[in-house]
Amino acid sequence: MIDINPVVVTILMFGGIIVGLALGHPIAFILGGVAAIFGFVGWGPESLYLFTGRVFDAVTNHILIAIANFILMASFLGKSGISERIFRSMMYLFGPMNGAIALAAIVWCALEAACTGVIGASVVSMTILAMPVMLKYHYDKYLSCGSIAAGGSLSILIPPSIMLVMMSDQSGVSVGKLFAGGVLPGVILALLFFIYIVLITNLNPKKGPALPLEERAALTIGQKIRYILVNLVPAGILVLGVLGSIWTGIATPTEASGVGAFISFIFMIIYEGFNWKVFLDCIWSAAKTNCMVMTIIIGASVFTAVFLGLGGGDVVTDAIYGFSFLGKWGMLGIMMFIVFIMGFLIDWIAIVYITFPIFLPIASELGFNKIWFIIMIAVNLQVSFLSPPFGYALFYMKTTVPPGIKLIDIYKSVIPFIIIQLIGLGILWIYPQFATYLPSVIIE
Repeated sequence: MIDINPVVVTILMFGGIIVGLALGHPIAFILGGVAAIFGFVGWGPESLYLFTGRVFDAVTNHILIAIANFILMASFLGKSGISERIFRSMMYLFGPMNGAIALAAIVWCALEAACTGVIGASVVSMTILAMPVMLKYHYDKYLSCGSIAAGGSLSILIPPSIMLVMMSDQSGVSVGKLFAGGVLPGVILALLFFIYIVLITNLNPKKGPALPLEERAALTIGQKIRYILVNLVPAGILVLGVLGSIWTGIATPTEASGVGAFISFIFMIIYEGFNWKVFLDCIWSAAKTNCMVMTIIIGASVFTAVFLGLGGGDVVTDAIYGFSFLGKWGMLGIMMFIVFIMGFLIDWIAIVYITFPIFLPIASELGFNKIWFIIMIAVNLQVSFLSPPFGYALFYMKTTVPPGIKLIDIYKSVIPFIIIQLIGLGILWIYPQFATYLPSVIIE
């Protein structure tokens, strides 16, 4: 065992993360590996008891069952054909407008977010559905990629968000309250994306033309209305079934996530998307995603335990209080800046596990509303999904875009949307009511 200065611990542990990422290793193994090295150096073999305790706590946490169910729900919806029907409904709705397909993608992603809360499902399915149509009608590739990536990132904020479930677990705030707090900020961001696309395509229609007349004329107005209403029914039922049951106190979030998975399975049967091969594919896809999430949770959990145990948390806390001359709003800005920078480097799960034990006590001492502060971090972390070089939405998209679109094109496409997300964060900073009003009136 070696007595290491906490400042040195902080520098070396985060330096180890950066080196591991630069070498291309998975974030879960980087976090767990760095924790194992420093735990053994700091406490010797006794650190193994800490690791086993943290792993046991993670795998027996009943709140995290909701994440598994929401991922399964997203998998069922993706195979049911509902996603394609909703997207085509939105295309018909916005058809006469410039940027119709990009606008449809944003609205569809917001609806998908309210049904699944899984960003990977939204980005991949929207890329498969919308990107070929956009390129067919000569949309600007940067607008196409950016609108899909930004729209898909809404799934991490609009409930039922798996990120808010995890934040609830780490903060002690009820999932229902955080879900309510995420609704209006998510809607605001979707609206800002929508407005940006309208403005840019009206200033330069070549970037995103309206849906061609022959496409719009394929159905009568009455047929379009019926088509839109019929295909929005599943989304409405899922939102009521999941969020409604939580907010009215009928079910816990874990129970509600099971209800959502069951309803989406029924829709897969109703919409003739079910067969045994598809069903097994859904189970296997959800299992792989859940294994990835749980591995990161375990790695982040043991990293946080070692980091805090060796005094790294005190170092970060003292550093933030070193800016006390800026007042509480300046200290809030420092915390948000730290989260923003971390979003460029590491996974959001790790960021939540590392920052919450340090930042939440500081925020409470400074007198900030806990729900508002958590939603501020959530909006900030949404930016991380679009932030190069490790933005998850960008890599989800790269796996499904046509060969002609390069990763650098995707990087460039998200820049205006990152700026818009920061504007959304600023709006929430100035008007905390957007995050605090609904939690104050819901029943659980």
